[in-house]
Amino acid sequence: GFLATVVLITLIGFLGTSFVTRALLNTFEEGLTHLPFVRLVYTSTKDLLNAFVGEKRRFDKPVVVALTADGAIRGLGYITQESAESLGAMESVVVYFPQSYAFAGWTFVVPASRVTRVETVSSDFMAFVVSGGVTDVPRIK
Repeated sequence: GFLATVVLITLIGFLGTSFVTRALLNTFEEGLTHLPFVRLVYTSTKDLLNAFVGEKRRFDKPVVVALTADGAIRGLGYITQESAESLGAMESVVVYFPQSYAFAGWTFVVPASRVTRVETVSSDFMAFVVSGGVTDVPRIK
């Protein structure tokens, strides 16, 4: 039984990474891109998930942003684009602010002068933000 389980798991792993399975998944994905509303939801969700766990991680630059001129109110987020010039915002960056206890957030174009980078483990910072500050404060390097 144990040997059969190991062989079965290995076989499923092989099929999951094989060319045939990948081709089937690519065909399925291609079919989704032809459906207007499904394409919007699927590609947005896929990009967001890849930003968290994919090869092109985007949530690896935690920051604190001064939301008021005096800096009394600050937001915790992640720089997702180092430049917002293409949006007509010179000397600005794009910051994503995740919402606590939700799979959502806000995206703002922020003057770079209001952004302070935080040298910490990105996943610890995300856990702190998403928990609404309930989890341990992330260690600053």
